[in-house]
Parts: sequence; C-alpha cells; structure tokens
Amino acid sequence: MLQAIRALIHRRREEKAVEALSDRDLADLGMSRAQVLHFLHMPADTPERLLAMARIFGLTEGEVKRDHGEWLDLVESCAACQDRAACALLLAKGTLANPRDAEFCPNRESFEAHWQAA
Repeated sequence: MLQAIRALIHRRREEKAVEALSDRDLADLGMSRAQVLHFLHMPADTPERLLAMARIFGLTEGEVKRDHGEWLDLVESCAACQDRAACALLLAKGTLANPRDAEFCPNRESFEAHWQAA
C-alpha cells in the first residue's frame, strides 16, 4: 500500500512538472501538453514494444523515428492497443515472428507502408 501511495505522489510531481513547461519548452519537444501528459501515463514499455514490432516488419529504429510527428502517432496508437497479450506472444517469438501474424497491431498499416517504401 505504501508503494502505491509513493507511486501516486511521484506521478503527481511529474504531472506538475509537465504543467510547468512553457510553450517554448513544448515547442522544443514537438509535443502538446496533452501529448506529454498522455505519454506520462502510458505503459513504460510502449516505445520498446513499438520498436520490437517494427523490427518484425524489417524496419530500423531510425526508419520508424525519422518523422517525429509520425513517431508520436505510432507510440500513442501502441499505448492504446487492446491486444497487449497478442503483442507479447508475437514479440516472444523473436526472429521467428512474421508480419502476417501481426493482424491485431494498430500500427501494422504504417509499418507495411514503410516496409514497402524501403
């Protein structure tokens, strides 16, 4: 119980830090205040899961992050995914994972578009 209270206090401090960001700070980040708050509350493993899924489609981190706005959209979509269990199972296959097995992925179409353009 004490750990949960500490986590809540920590999260509130982080929220206050985001609220204190100036418009200039947000512009430097290339994000809105709402986006930063959303990122603050998403599962911590989201960017890593996203990049692991992109690798299944043959994409590198650089290719996925090339466009900052698109990267933010991909991360938000991944964070909202309702199929985390299916994602975990596919990612656990490692090098045996196949893009055809990622029908559930909300970013599949974006990954396929990058993959086909490459």
